[in-house]
Amino acid sequence: MLSLSGLSVALALALLPGPVEGLKEGECEVCVSFLGKFYESLKDSNANSADVEKELLKSCSDTKGKENRFCYYIGATSDAATKMINEVSKPLSYHVPVDKICEKLKKKDSQICELRYDKQLDLTTVDLKKLKVKDLKKILDEWGESCKGCAEKSDFIRKITELMPKYAPAAAKARTDL
Repeated sequence: MLSLSGLSVALALALLPGPVEGLKEGECEVCVSFLGKFYESLKDSNANSADVEKELLKSCSDTKGKENRFCYYIGATSDAATKMINEVSKPLSYHVPVDKICEKLKKKDSQICELRYDKQLDLTTVDLKKLKVKDLKKILDEWGESCKGCAEKSDFIRKITELMPKYAPAAAKARTDL
């Protein structure tokens, strides 16, 4: 009798669904954001898996920073060691929600969901003199610029303030210390 009740408990536990493992808020932020933008660019076309893969490779060739790292992880860059691109292209061609695709990718490679965007600096209010040279270089790098011949922090600040009207015109207008 005791073994029968133990067997029924084990059977009941086996049949119960496990915990739902959806993505938590803010998890896989680069994956969800990048694939969301990519999916929106595909919405007009009714592409098959091979077409989606070609477009994804083309889209990944233009990426920088964390999005480029994401493309590397899924194998959509030329220097990638693995190729999981079909784990993205096939579901996208079937219109699977982006968060479900990222959830599946997380199970294959947890690094994908560990990617986070860097916090953006508010150039209208930040005091450039208080930033580290590393952060000043990062601002220039995001703009696709470099500061050749810059040796001092003041050189980087001068270059940023010089280029600010071109890359961040609203911030340039709002700044009073120029």
